[in-house]
Amino acid sequence: MSATFPRCYSKQDLQLNLMIVRQFSSRGVTSHLCARFKETQTRQVMARPSSDLAAFREVFSKAKHVAILTGAGVSAESGVPTFRGEGGFWRKWQAQDLATPGAFSQNPSRVWEFYHYRREVMLTKSPNSAHVAIAECEARLQKQGRRVTVITQNIDELHRRAGSTNILEIHGSLFKTRCMSCGHVGVNHKSPICAALEGKGAPDPNTSDAQIPPQDLPRCEQGGCSGLLRPNVVWFGETLDSDILTRVEEELDLCDLCLVVGTSSIVYPAAMFAPQVAARGIPVAEFNMEETPATMRFRFHFQGPCGTTLPPALARHNNEP
Repeated sequence: MSATFPRCYSKQDLQLNLMIVRQFSSRGVTSHLCARFKETQTRQVMARPSSDLAAFREVFSKAKHVAILTGAGVSAESGVPTFRGEGGFWRKWQAQDLATPGAFSQNPSRVWEFYHYRREVMLTKSPNSAHVAIAECEARLQKQGRRVTVITQNIDELHRRAGSTNILEIHGSLFKTRCMSCGHVGVNHKSPICAALEGKGAPDPNTSDAQIPPQDLPRCEQGGCSGLLRPNVVWFGETLDSDILTRVEEELDLCDLCLVVGTSSIVYPAAMFAPQVAARGIPVAEFNMEETPATMRFRFHFQGPCGTTLPPALARHNNEP
């Protein structure tokens, strides 16, 4: 899927989300998640969440295992384009036109131009103060025997570049590839990723497709495989990695504090995660530009840019060693 997500979704987006949940329900891990989420729907909605920073800081000071769920909003302040929603076009296509197995099968050159452009754009972006606050919090708490896990919908790797190490990328990464032949997944930060894509991928709608021959697109270098590479991201119509989802569930089961940072709480299955935690009575704090469909289920809500609201919330507490 795309690197980031907008705050508004079309009917088509919502139908896609429901389709994805149905696909997941046939898999053991996510069937369990879906069952838990349905349970939260029957619980009484909590009172309006608090915006008391001091109260949150008190909870934070005692937390031993913090899960931080992040989405579009945490990267928006770094200038990361979404290619979603009104005006979110690359040339004349939106992400859902290109981020599919069918689109790649029919026109791998066009899809690689799109992802090459996104990779090159991301190389010009930097982590913002929200990414840095999360990374610094993880490093600091680790020294105290406490744990921070970042569970992100984003594929931009800005958390990693900020210094976070305990990251679960549920939608993959722009800077990883997967071989269509041998299945090898590898990290790839080459710029350009292959010679034929150099200077390609301009988003202007008047730009013509490069029509690069498949043999000149990124190819696998494992043991002479030479298979066609694709971006290692989750496309529309594909299921998420069950191993990643298992690890996500384990982290959510263990956490004693959950932060929801810059995510719309409408893209499934990630939209289930925080309500599932809140239903167990675990404090959940939302940091977002606006309220979301899940806001009323959480104990805390801090409205505003994540780069402004998050750093003081995660700063060193007076009680810390």
